[in-house]
Amino acid sequence: MSTQLTLVSHALCPYVQRAAIVLKEKSVAFERIDVDLAHKPDWFLRLSPLGKTPVLSVGGEALFESAVICEYLDETRPPRLHPEEALARARERAWMEFGSAVLSGIAMLYSAGDDTALGRAYAALRGRFEQLEAVLGEGPWFAGRRFGLVDAVFGPVFRYFDVIPPEDLFDGLPRVQAWREALAGRPSVREAVSTGYADRLRGFLLERGSALSRRLSGVRPNLSDEVRCT
Repeated sequence: MSTQLTLVSHALCPYVQRAAIVLKEKSVAFERIDVDLAHKPDWFLRLSPLGKTPVLSVGGEALFESAVICEYLDETRPPRLHPEEALARARERAWMEFGSAVLSGIAMLYSAGDDTALGRAYAALRGRFEQLEAVLGEGPWFAGRRFGLVDAVFGPVFRYFDVIPPEDLFDGLPRVQAWREALAGRPSVREAVSTGYADRLRGFLLERGSALSRRLSGVRPNLSDEVRCT
């Protein structure tokens, strides 16, 4: 299929990374255009009704929402990443949605205004990873030896903890930890972000003015910090 594909992106968006991983797994050529989501251009808003990335332009037709983009690519470009059997496919779609819930938990982590809220966010994420530990098999991927769309969803999840201190999130969870390490070594996952991603992510986190920002900068909160964060 020779239709021109353009991925409209933001440099830090984990949902964009999902689409980029799938494109790379399928060895599909595509153009990538980054937009500034703080100053959204009119052409982008015409493509993305919700004003979010990613958007995939397929010969001029715009698809938005990462799950939709990944499913489209899986239906139209080999090799298939979803299982053939309908129930197994539905199960993996459910765990893709679980991955979105984990990303929401990470957003709570880097937005927490004080150490108490930060501790709660870490504890909630720990609970999510314990749920994953209970369903993972021998690996190396979510579905065993088949790399699938669930793996494309979790590559960006684990990448956050190359910059964010993982604390005890993965302690005593050997299957989750092995999955994390396998994804970190997968070429499609590594290449889904541009050079300097980690520095840009760290800069974004430091600018949040949150409890995690202070932890990353090595500055403990004082009274005035706590007042600004309420």
